[in-house]
Amino acid sequence: MKKRALILALAGIMAASLTGCGSLKDDAVVVKAGDEEITAGVANFYARYTQAQYETYFASYFGGDDMWTKNASDGKTYEESIKETLLDDLKNMALLEKHMKDYDVKLTKADKKAINNAAEEFDKANSQKKKDKVSGSEENVKRVMTLMVIEQKMRSAIVAEANVNVTDEEAVQKHMQYVEFDYTTSSDSSDSSDTTVSDDEKKQVKGKAAAFAEGAKTAEDFASYATEQGTEAKDATFDSDSVSPSKEVVKAADKLGEGELTGVVESDTACYVAKVTSLNDEAATETKKQSLLTEKQDKYYKKVLKKWKKEEKITVHKGTWNKIDFTKLSVKAKDTSTTGTSTDSASGN
Repeated sequence: MKKRALILALAGIMAASLTGCGSLKDDAVVVKAGDEEITAGVANFYARYTQAQYETYFASYFGGDDMWTKNASDGKTYEESIKETLLDDLKNMALLEKHMKDYDVKLTKADKKAINNAAEEFDKANSQKKKDKVSGSEENVKRVMTLMVIEQKMRSAIVAEANVNVTDEEAVQKHMQYVEFDYTTSSDSSDSSDTTVSDDEKKQVKGKAAAFAEGAKTAEDFASYATEQGTEAKDATFDSDSVSPSKEVVKAADKLGEGELTGVVESDTACYVAKVTSLNDEAATETKKQSLLTEKQDKYYKKVLKKWKKEEKITVHKGTWNKIDFTKLSVKAKDTSTTGTSTDSASGN
């Protein structure tokens, strides 16, 4: 996302209807890196901005209204996990601002104008009571937006010096067409969760796949033959590290030349027959190349930040940071329809 788009997205999402309770001393310091400080007001607004995105767009996926108390995959609650990430973001932002001169990074007039306009939009869209709950003063909003723009500019400057590249050999993606023969169960068990497949059932599926594989050997077009046999050929691009459609199919197909078939390949859940149609899918290879390049750049970027963190004394006032509680204040974006009307969609105590 380009910096201008980010600014507009921030203004749009945070033009929200907010209710809740709680107090936070706005000018208390949460993070300090050298002379750079992130105040509680700035930290709170940044945290509420993120909270609004989760509660508006991901709440149903992460557990509904009580999502923040649910356990995340890392053993923490979602609140603990997200706040840990946000605190790391704030540390990075302080460091990035401190090192702006090292990369000759500055905010342009256009940047400042966009920030001011977006802050004004947010200010007009929310009542003072609602803004107070998320530390949404004009100063804090501008500060958060400024830090986010600096972060983008600094990342671009840092990765520009990374001197990383991706070779065609690293990125090359092959292409296959495959037919999947799922194992099915004919169990008479009343337990709908009983999906155990017997050896006889697997044998029947394997026999069906073997018959298809035999016919596919002489078929002019693999996909057309699959259709004739009442099934469907699917497409997949892959390299040796791929796991889709299954690691067993990938391993078998990766040994083949263009136009060759795997025969029947068994996995825990199905049998497959695949045909390698290309040893270099150009479009997929280019996409993979960009993905690997981004990964390498991100690795370099994190390495630079890690170095700075070791060199710079970073102080975190956890007592202040812990006052920002996602369970006591609900924050959701305003639902704005195409007609320009809006619906409040937030609640709290």
